[in-house]
Amino acid sequence: MLDSFNIVAVVPTTDFGKAQQFYQQVLGLRFVKDDGFALVFRANGVMIRIVKVKDFKPVQFTTLGWEVPDIEKMVPALEARGVHFERFGFFEQDKLGIWTAPNGDKVAWFKDPDGNTLSLSQHV
Repeated sequence: MLDSFNIVAVVPTTDFGKAQQFYQQVLGLRFVKDDGFALVFRANGVMIRIVKVKDFKPVQFTTLGWEVPDIEKMVPALEARGVHFERFGFFEQDKLGIWTAPNGDKVAWFKDPDGNTLSLSQHV
């Protein structure tokens, strides 16, 4: 039913300034507007709304992710922009912080200024 409509991703923030700087300058997303309720970005045609909330506790799972063609190149490129990739003790990650799933998919996780978990993934 909804498979022919565009996706809109929504991410919470407590600080529009920090969020805009991170998503626009660090991640390189195209800023569209501040509509008074959310910062609106576009990423490859997908609308991402960074919504201001008074208070929230970040969840411990990925809230937004990007599928990339070469994760081994993208991780260092984002690290050069100040992104810190997470390391977890409950599965093995390589020197870049990339986990390889049994099927060969690869994932690396990082956080935005509000602590939302974001990810890069490369799928086989």
